[in-house]
Amino acid sequence: MTDLSNNPLLDFNGLPRFAQIEIAHIIPAIEYLLAENRSQLEQLLAESNKPFSWDNLLQPMQEMDDRLSRAWSPVSHLNSVKNSDVLRTAHEHCLPLLSEYHTELGQNCRLFTAIKSIADSPLYPSLSQAQKKIIENSLRDFHLSGIDLNDADKKRYKTIKQQLSKLKSSYENNVLDATNGWSETICEPLQLVGLPDSALALARQTAARDCAEGWVFNLEFPSYFAIMTYAEQRELRQKFYIAYSTRASEQGPNAGQWDNTENMENILKLRQELAQLLNFENWAEYSLATKMAGSVDEVVDFLQQLAEKSTKMAEKDISELMIFAKTHLHIDKLQAWDLNYVAEKLRHHRYDLSQEILKPYFPENQVIEGLFSIVNKLYAIKINAVAGIETWHPDVRFYEIKDIHGNLRGQFYLDLYARPHKRGGAWMDECIVRHAQNGLVQIPVAYLTCNLTPPIADKPALFTHDEVITLFHEFGHGLHHMLTQINYAGVSGINGVPWDAVELPSQFMENWCWEKESLALIARHYQTGEVLPDELFEKMQAARNFQSGIQMLRQLEFALFDFNLHRYYQLNGKPQIQQTLNKIRQEISVFLPPEINRFQHAFSHIFSGGYAAGYYSYKWAEVLSADAFSLFEEKGIFDHKSGEDFLHYILEMGGSEEPMDLFIRFRGRKPNIDALLRHSGIL
Repeated sequence: MTDLSNNPLLDFNGLPRFAQIEIAHIIPAIEYLLAENRSQLEQLLAESNKPFSWDNLLQPMQEMDDRLSRAWSPVSHLNSVKNSDVLRTAHEHCLPLLSEYHTELGQNCRLFTAIKSIADSPLYPSLSQAQKKIIENSLRDFHLSGIDLNDADKKRYKTIKQQLSKLKSSYENNVLDATNGWSETICEPLQLVGLPDSALALARQTAARDCAEGWVFNLEFPSYFAIMTYAEQRELRQKFYIAYSTRASEQGPNAGQWDNTENMENILKLRQELAQLLNFENWAEYSLATKMAGSVDEVVDFLQQLAEKSTKMAEKDISELMIFAKTHLHIDKLQAWDLNYVAEKLRHHRYDLSQEILKPYFPENQVIEGLFSIVNKLYAIKINAVAGIETWHPDVRFYEIKDIHGNLRGQFYLDLYARPHKRGGAWMDECIVRHAQNGLVQIPVAYLTCNLTPPIADKPALFTHDEVITLFHEFGHGLHHMLTQINYAGVSGINGVPWDAVELPSQFMENWCWEKESLALIARHYQTGEVLPDELFEKMQAARNFQSGIQMLRQLEFALFDFNLHRYYQLNGKPQIQQTLNKIRQEISVFLPPEINRFQHAFSHIFSGGYAAGYYSYKWAEVLSADAFSLFEEKGIFDHKSGEDFLHYILEMGGSEEPMDLFIRFRGRKPNIDALLRHSGIL
């Protein structure tokens, strides 16, 4: 019998004990909690003669779910930020166990009947709005979990869910391994002409870390971005483009080594089978059952409307790049590996502006301090660092949020820099979810994770403006999680929020990266302390929508590919992924990538994340965020009343009410697409 008495994953007092967590703790803790939850649920349902209520069924279940979540959260997080073979093995062992448990809950007829009896009871009207929403969501989710299926189909549903869990993990592991599995050591300085000193210093630092000579560049984003944006040697850009755009595929320098082709086909096949099992025509329809958008046609019409309004501008953007490349850079035929490089040259030529010029004005400490000042002005909250907290890496910091009355509202870990064995991209995830138990409120805790440029030598980390926007985006998600005032975990923070509304707070925060008043707080030269000069600010504003037509179409290409792939996928055994992507590109793209491009093989959002048939959510929520911010444009970007309303109607309410109702309460009307088009320079 495994001794669980000192297992840190089973200690629910305070924060995760990252310094004490060992691989050997993971499987026993999860198996113990699953067995305990099953036993407790059986006891809760055993007294069949009692009238079920929130207090004798749903509240205990909330506490059961919370314990399991708190044990699994640090394991899942470590698998993303400190990946290793042994951790991966333990993580993958637990995935089917968790999948099986959640499927059991969703297909438990006694539990369904018990919860339905609460919804039908005379006491139901006396429950809070949040409690009612949890019950409503639960009854919906029972049907989406196969409660109505016969025994054979229920068994098949469970098998599919377990297989999908494994396949998604395998897909993500392949992306991580393929990203870590390729780098280029360069010893000849002439190959690196055009690269800024900061990029060269980072490559030197990477070489020293890897015990290599010269400069080491890899596929971590700060390194890859530098090559693609500044390297004058075209062959070098081409080499990096091919390595990056063929990750985890049958093409490129590591062809077949971590190939996701089979994973993708199997994921789509199983999703389609699952959707049809539940009487949906396809996975896109199934996906919309829990989203704001009302129908497949509504989503497609929305995306196509944006594409039609953006195409002319995108065509102009690409034409300008081609002309500039030919007349100024002697590039007769523009290739995919030229786009970033030519765009940066054109931006500098037209606006005398580049990301590198701005970086000295965005030192990490000033950006963080300014971000905290901005949310203080908006929401009257104060954020302070807390020392002595156990973390998973020396670079990670920990902060707490208090309101104007000194009440603790939330806490968060901040892990900013790219490094090996850390999943790419940026994300917010839940560490601890707010809920109340015996009158005591559990304070929410978030993980805020980025892959930004690290400090180099004795200099602080200097961020590009795009990296600052990324940080603000994730912090918006974090505020949604941490500032909630809902005491029921099922609809607390981001829980229960439809996926096409969950990006509203994150994209909303990005707006303060562009305003003069807010830039005065986040942009100061790291050596002189000088605020961002008016001249640079004006250049930033002039260049804000530079190439925005291309950027808009690129996101729409991803969204339409995702949605059409899940809408039209057929269980006929024929490959459909590349063909679907090619068709979308032919229809809306103004610049076709080379045939070797395998973007989809590393499109983690839809194949291993939560955005399957939901990538459109970014644009859908951007309409909400642009229109929400337009109120601040009218009233002032630090208008107290507007900030207070956004806090109370959006951030604090979690998923306790429908997002459209909350938006109307905040804005006084339904959202209007014009604000997004205006912000993008398209209107």
